Amino acid sequence: MTQYKDNKMDGNLRIIPLGGCEEVGRNMTVFEYGQDIVILDMGLQFPEEDMPGIDYVIPNTEYLKGKEKNIRAVVFSHGHLDHIGAAPILLKKLGNPPIIGRPLTIEMVKHRQEDFERNSSKKLKTTYIKDLQQKINIGSFTLSFFQIDHTIMDAVGVILQTPVATAIHPGDWSIEKNPVNREAIKYSHLAELKRPTILMLESLGSTNFKKPVTEEEMLNNLYKLMSQAPGRTIIATFSSQIQRIKQILEFAAKTGRKVVLDGFSMKLNIEIATKLGYVKIPKGVIIAIDKARDYSDNKVIIVCTGAQGEEMAALSRIVAGNHKFIKLKKEDTVIFSSSVIPGNERTVQRLKDNLYRLSDNVYHSDIIDVHISGHSNIEGIKQMIGDIKADYFVPVYGNHYFLKESAKIAYDLGYSKDKVFVPDNGSIIKFTGMGAEILKEKAPSNYVFVDGLGVGDIGEIVLRDRQMLAEDGMFVIVAVIDRQTGKVKGSPDIISRGFVYLRESKDLLAQTRRKVIEIVNKTAGHGGAVNWIYVKDELRNKIGDFLHTKTERRPMVLPVVIEV
Repeated sequence: MTQYKDNKMDGNLRIIPLGGCEEVGRNMTVFEYGQDIVILDMGLQFPEEDMPGIDYVIPNTEYLKGKEKNIRAVVFSHGHLDHIGAAPILLKKLGNPPIIGRPLTIEMVKHRQEDFERNSSKKLKTTYIKDLQQKINIGSFTLSFFQIDHTIMDAVGVILQTPVATAIHPGDWSIEKNPVNREAIKYSHLAELKRPTILMLESLGSTNFKKPVTEEEMLNNLYKLMSQAPGRTIIATFSSQIQRIKQILEFAAKTGRKVVLDGFSMKLNIEIATKLGYVKIPKGVIIAIDKARDYSDNKVIIVCTGAQGEEMAALSRIVAGNHKFIKLKKEDTVIFSSSVIPGNERTVQRLKDNLYRLSDNVYHSDIIDVHISGHSNIEGIKQMIGDIKADYFVPVYGNHYFLKESAKIAYDLGYSKDKVFVPDNGSIIKFTGMGAEILKEKAPSNYVFVDGLGVGDIGEIVLRDRQMLAEDGMFVIVAVIDRQTGKVKGSPDIISRGFVYLRESKDLLAQTRRKVIEIVNKTAGHGGAVNWIYVKDELRNKIGDFLHTKTERRPMVLPVVIEV
């Protein structure tokens, strides 16, 4: 049992989701009791279509400003980027608090740290969860853990016990009915925890009524497709699907096939899992990508990244014809052994369209079960609620409608409305020995954008400018003005980007130039001291209105006034 210093308590537990409760991703939850804070996860959210140029979005930690010394630990539930992706930025910002997680998860956090800043992982204070029976005392919290089903090794559920309540958080989870080579996980022992208990349940399956695919069914389909493939087999999956990659390697070893791993993150994750002893690579099965041509096509399996249509990932480069070693053939078999991350639907559909043009053998979960989701369905949510029998239910992780649908399931199972709390990002749920409530005050939870090396320097105003540029373009007016007379000298220069093509809009440009001269002469042509800010504002507003009347478009107008 690892022991940390205790601190004074003020008699209530506050739970504050800083992300993950209004979107898919950006998962981060603060648990606060007195002077003690424990954080669960630090994930990122991939940008949406209305976030041009943004690399990803991370949680807002403004609530923790001034409380950095109270952070006793950050617990990571598993190694997916929507749970660890923001760690290198936020851990440093919060003073590098201790981190806790299963071995694979911690090693993935370390590698992500190194990607951001060389040798920074050496500063991490780590505690490995080596045994699920392990308990860790941190101030007013006692942490313990439980096994869950998810699509990455070392995923773990977390129990946070305090003097007034016990929070149960599985992180991301599913329920595997007939797992291969292991026993099905039971959760009824969680009903014996010290009460009152709070079940915080990921809710992405709250609208899914379909019967889940078993691991055995999925593997049989996958093995059959690989066995019957007339040419090479290309399997696109998440780089974190280590168990799936392990199963493919074992199949290849049994059937005399060779496997190529293509994708930096995939190779890295397999390397980490191998070092930890989670994967034993059969000798001679993995080959370098440039050696694939030395074998018959039907004896080669290429496992690659890019199932979400990521621009620079392996599969996208193959489809675009930009891959150095792999050119797609009609007889190749392409398998999407992955689900579509919400928000990526259009990108993945375009990728599939292009693949169907290049290959006669494309398979995905819409036509055959070649993937099992890491998220449960309605029946799974009912089972978890029924097994754990918590006093309070807090649906989390997903858009608001997912959370509301999850709450309905709890109501149908007998929960009263005062025992169910549907949070927003920034909601503060307060639990005392007398009851619970969502406070009126909220923690800041607005987006923090990461763009290149900039973190948070792209705010709402800059993003709005980008959206405007993307919608109607930019119109730059350069006017040279005589200081003595306040009149425009010569003809104003006009630069248009994303608005109109100048060579085909000569009449509009001539009218605009006349309008610019008219506005400048009226606002500055009286001579003497000139308010150039007023001149620019007049140009911006009136030329904007003029262009709108002529085109029904409103570009960003940028006037440049040069006084000579």
